[in-house]
Amino acid sequence: MKLNKKDILTALESITVPGEGQNMVESGAVKNVVTFGDEVIVEITINNPSLQAKKRTEVDILKTIHEKVYEKAKITVNVKVDAPEKPKANVIKGKPVPGINNIIAVASGKGGVGKSTVTANLAVSLAKMGFKVGVLDADIYGPSIPIMFDVVAEKPLAVNVEGKSKMKPIENYGVKVLSIGFFTQPNQAVVWRGPMAAKALNQMIFDAHWGELDFLLLDLPPGTGDIHLSIMQSLPITGSVIVSTPQNVALADAKKGVAMFQQESINVPVLGLIENMAYFTPAELPDNKYFIFGKEGAKNLALDLKVPFLGEIPLVQSIREAGDIGRPAALQTDTPLEKAFEKITQNVVQEVVKRNDDLPPTEAIKITTMAGCSAVKK
Repeated sequence: MKLNKKDILTALESITVPGEGQNMVESGAVKNVVTFGDEVIVEITINNPSLQAKKRTEVDILKTIHEKVYEKAKITVNVKVDAPEKPKANVIKGKPVPGINNIIAVASGKGGVGKSTVTANLAVSLAKMGFKVGVLDADIYGPSIPIMFDVVAEKPLAVNVEGKSKMKPIENYGVKVLSIGFFTQPNQAVVWRGPMAAKALNQMIFDAHWGELDFLLLDLPPGTGDIHLSIMQSLPITGSVIVSTPQNVALADAKKGVAMFQQESINVPVLGLIENMAYFTPAELPDNKYFIFGKEGAKNLALDLKVPFLGEIPLVQSIREAGDIGRPAALQTDTPLEKAFEKITQNVVQEVVKRNDDLPPTEAIKITTMAGCSAVKK
């Protein structure tokens, strides 16, 4: 018997695609029907990826053609599964923390690259631009933000907020600050295991009255470990900024810092890289540049990793002196340093605006295994 394509399609109109209301012809699931004498080939695409759905589709087609068209037809059914792409485990979504519009993590893979200095100067630059700014010193084992804001001797007070006792952050230069350094003696070492450190951080996050903030900057410790995971499990991070010097040793670790935020189970946007100690210019030779730690290393790394380069900060003695006396260098008016930090801060704000336009709000990550996040290749 010679089979007719029209008869086959009419028969297939009586079959519903698994998981869908329409018949497989009307829904467009049947992509092609080819007949050769008593042979017929049916090509169909379904959205249900289960083996059961695939098998049921094949059996229904065989049975229907045999019953409604020709009982001895030789039928080949090619079922293709076109399931919608599964969302990543931690797709950036969810609601931001009430009162805090943007949470920016300032991180580095390596210690000693000036991450806390950059955080402090970003914060005061944002405040000078008119933003409401807070800084959470998340470097539990080496808190330096109190020194840089000249508030070492201060202690947070308790305030009553909606019947609950909350910590009131210390404020200076228009920036609200909280740090574990406020609760320890200057010569006291914090010798805590990870869970204890995470608990302290959660208290500073959720038991604090930050009020309304445009930006909360997180001064993270070096590395890619437990503190970072605890923070990202607790807070929905808007984006991250990576600080590095130009030298290869620092860049190798900065690359790991970027990889941590881009890991599928974390998925926090990297706003860009900042190159600190980019070059040295002596005061007596203002036109000279000496590339002590290498030239444009972080800039080239940003190009390689396809993340924005936010700018460079020179190696200047007054930046160190300003940090030591607790008056960030960005407060120095009409100086090249003020302009350098202003430019970088503007670039950070620009990347945050772009990120918020292109992506939905962030949610805190969910770690579902005892191991947390595994090492990945980037």
